[in-house]
Amino acid sequence: MSTRRHFAVFTTASLPWMTGTSINPLFRAAYLAKDGSRDVTLVIPWISLKDQELVYPNKIVFDSPLEQEGYVRRWIEERVDFRPSFSIKFYPAKFSIEMRSILPVGDITECIPDEMADIAVLEEPEHLNWYHHGRRWKNKFRRVIGVIHTNYLAYVRREKNGQVLACCLRYMNTWVSRIYCHKIIRLSGATQDFPKSVVCNVHGVNPKFLEVGKLKLKQLQNGEVAFTKGAYYIGKMVWSKGYRELLDLLSKYQSRLGGLEVDLYGSGEDSDEVRESAERLSLAVKVHPGRDHADPLFHDYKVFINPSTTDVVCTTSAEALAMGKIVICANHPSNEFFKQFPNCRIYNNDEEFVQLTLDALAEQPAPLTDTNMYDLSWEAATDRFMEAAEINLPTAEPRIHQASKTYFPTFLRTRKVKQNLEDASVYLHQALSGLEVTRCAFGAVPKTLQPDEQLRKDLGLASPPKKKKLKLKLMT
Repeated sequence: MSTRRHFAVFTTASLPWMTGTSINPLFRAAYLAKDGSRDVTLVIPWISLKDQELVYPNKIVFDSPLEQEGYVRRWIEERVDFRPSFSIKFYPAKFSIEMRSILPVGDITECIPDEMADIAVLEEPEHLNWYHHGRRWKNKFRRVIGVIHTNYLAYVRREKNGQVLACCLRYMNTWVSRIYCHKIIRLSGATQDFPKSVVCNVHGVNPKFLEVGKLKLKQLQNGEVAFTKGAYYIGKMVWSKGYRELLDLLSKYQSRLGGLEVDLYGSGEDSDEVRESAERLSLAVKVHPGRDHADPLFHDYKVFINPSTTDVVCTTSAEALAMGKIVICANHPSNEFFKQFPNCRIYNNDEEFVQLTLDALAEQPAPLTDTNMYDLSWEAATDRFMEAAEINLPTAEPRIHQASKTYFPTFLRTRKVKQNLEDASVYLHQALSGLEVTRCAFGAVPKTLQPDEQLRKDLGLASPPKKKKLKLKLMT
């Protein structure tokens, strides 16, 4: 076998849907392939034109996978200073309106030929495997790494019978991740616990934000005014993304925060309610439509306030730090990674929030060091990923040092029992996921065991073999 490794990065969304599972796996693929020592394939969902109209913003749609691939490549090439050398493949998928998620259709392991199957990186392994019915990942790939992006339990708890649903989902997530992955990487301690997992932030920031940070550093070193605006927050405008906590804090301490000006940027289903609540405050809180955080409009803000505690790792907080700003956020597992940066100010209670906000507005941010910039970069994130994933760890027989004659057979029997239990667990999941009635009962899109005719046509997939019908001859 060649020592050159092949990484297949499977994810649950794709541009132009501007969500974390579209953007971060794309950067991961680009940086894994950057030095040319690895072969990398990014495997992303292809959805029909009808589904694209529901998911993609600004009426962007694609007639073919090749057209979407061109869009994805142009987007990443505009944001990195090298030419990405990874390949892109598409798997068939459907959009679930009820779950607001893209779900795989059929056996997506088939996207990678057996001779290329080496390391699989499953971005959101639970999501990819809830309804997986096909080849067992561990049998096809030498090593399977899952990266946990989303705290799904926090979302389902807000639904009717949320606690019951969360309990069931916790078990399902643990089950499929255990049987299909060798290793799980949790971006922060804000996610549920998983077997065989480690907590490590393996994400970086768009290099464009670090360029802004370098410019601000130069301005500060030259004695220039680097920041001319006050405080802001940017995020999807739904109450659960920290808007309720922020407006409650501003309302409670209006007298002490007199003179504070805060701009809120975001779009979402709660935009009107957020605007109405902001207008009732005596403070100058302005609500604006959502914009790209890389927009030059944000460069001159000095303070980023983020009270959200529903993220796993808040991308906008990392971006604000990269631009040299002071970031004020809650003491929460999702913000643990940011505590190492001098411009991150953590509050434990309301009083600390008020004091930190007043202090931040009165002082200048600490200059970004080379170490700070590196730790926020995708180069560092890739190094952390390679270490956390334990890529070179053997997945076959583990080494046994100085095993005694009595211990060795017991060890083998124990290992055999564990393997048999896992095999039985896989068999059960495959049996349940292979039944249409079971799939639909647990929320799968109907008739997604195999790609439909349109998806097959779009992706150039062969039609499934037709089942032979038994003909009975009547005796005359």
